[in-house]
Amino acid sequence: MQNIKEFTTFAWIDFCQPDRATLDKIAEQYNLDIFQIIDSLEHGHLPKFEKQPNYNFLILRAFTSTIEHGATTINDLSNKIAFFYNDDKIISVHRSPFAFLERIDIEFSKTEDLLIYLIHKMVGSYQSPLNELDKKIEEFEKTIFLKDYSKVSLEDLYFLKTQTRITKKLLQLFQNVTNQIEVSESNKTALQDIKDTLLNLILNYDEVLENANNLLNSYHSVNSQKSNDVMKLLTIFSAFFLPLTFVAGIYGMNFENMPELRWQFGYFMTLSIMAIIAIIIYFWFKRKKII
Repeated sequence: MQNIKEFTTFAWIDFCQPDRATLDKIAEQYNLDIFQIIDSLEHGHLPKFEKQPNYNFLILRAFTSTIEHGATTINDLSNKIAFFYNDDKIISVHRSPFAFLERIDIEFSKTEDLLIYLIHKMVGSYQSPLNELDKKIEEFEKTIFLKDYSKVSLEDLYFLKTQTRITKKLLQLFQNVTNQIEVSESNKTALQDIKDTLLNLILNYDEVLENANNLLNSYHSVNSQKSNDVMKLLTIFSAFFLPLTFVAGIYGMNFENMPELRWQFGYFMTLSIMAIIAIIIYFWFKRKKII
């Protein structure tokens, strides 16, 4: 799909989901490098900036997924937009539709102004997932420490950590490319604002990633603690029953020369000995603060 919008001093040509034949036609019509056209069509291409004699070529990626989907790759989390621009025109090429590309009612005087606006919108797409990731970490922390930790799965924590790590890497690539863009004096403040926003997002994602790592370690610690508690309980039961089983085993052999078998109160005496052993073990555990 092709959409052309005429401004006062330049034109904006937007291509959504073009096929290879259309891109070849674009390259021939606007005298664009065929290899850059191929890059704009490549599904998983990372952000980049190249300066040509007659135009500039820019690829950036906007966050287009949701945290709930469990996406774990760059292609799952984001989609790219390729820009070919000079003073006369700006050509954008993308596979997926973007809402901010369809709702532009502002009049721009230069291609730089439109480009800065679109980059600002793409940077803004990373704010919502940051809020969602931060909210998820708080929910997981409450569940692990205050509720039932078993309701949080290791898979949930893996997705949380992976999505944060990949998004942070995307922002770092975004920042690196943004630093290469050259604009006129009138747009330097706007571009610097985008750079500041990117830096702030990277720092926030870094904090979320650190929290995700700490949460994963805490989950393992709590899980290990629960396993240790189970082992402790089994050990306590074993400490009680092993000596009692030993006594019962001795008097269960029924040898002929065991005089205790013929005692009138032998049964009750044996039970009393077993009770005394159990009481001694109980108070020993109590003294050692094991139970």
